[in-house]
Amino acid sequence: MNRNHVFDSHGPDVRVRGTAQQLFEKYLQLGRDSTGSGDRVAAEGYFQHAEHYFRIMNAMAQAAQQSQQERAERLAARQQRAAAQANEEGEDRQEQDPQPDVREESEPQPELSEG
Repeated sequence: MNRNHVFDSHGPDVRVRGTAQQLFEKYLQLGRDSTGSGDRVAAEGYFQHAEHYFRIMNAMAQAAQQSQQERAERLAARQQRAAAQANEEGEDRQEQDPQPDVREESEPQPELSEG
């Protein structure tokens, strides 16, 4: 479920449709309005509905964070495998085409004569 998922909500006296964020805000406002008009029972019902959608938003956020973390771990593992494979291929090439032992030429050494 993504954060743009649309819910049909049947509240205490009202039917509301929208995302979890929109429903949370709507029920919160309805609860405040009911509190202002002195209807504490209706206000409590609206606040409970608001809390429900608040919990849904938190659950979706946690799921998204976990999904993102899993994607990052898979990417890191894929990069490690690619680096290891590239390293192995490099070693294989060196074994197949060994480079000649190149030494810097130094000043010629005087030959020792026998005698």
